[in-house]
Amino acid sequence: MSANLDFYRAQAEKCRSDADAAILTQVRDRNMRAAAAWQAMADKLARAEIARAERAADTTPAHDTAKQPPKS
Repeated sequence: MSANLDFYRAQAEKCRSDADAAILTQVRDRNMRAAAAWQAMADKLARAEIARAERAADTTPAHDTAKQPPKS
C-alpha cells in the first residue's frame, strides 16, 4: 500500500470526524463532501495499484507463437 493511499484515507477519516464534531450544517456538509472526495481518490488509487500489480504478475505472452504459420 502506498503512502499516498494511506494519506488519502487518513484525510477522509479526519474530514468525517470533523463533520461529526461540526455544529453548523454548512460546515458538516462541507466536511462530508471533502471526505467523499478524499475517499474517491483513495478508491481510485487502490484500484490502480491493484491493476498495476495484476499486470506485473501476468506472465502470459502478448501473442501465441505456436499458432503462427511456419516461416519459409
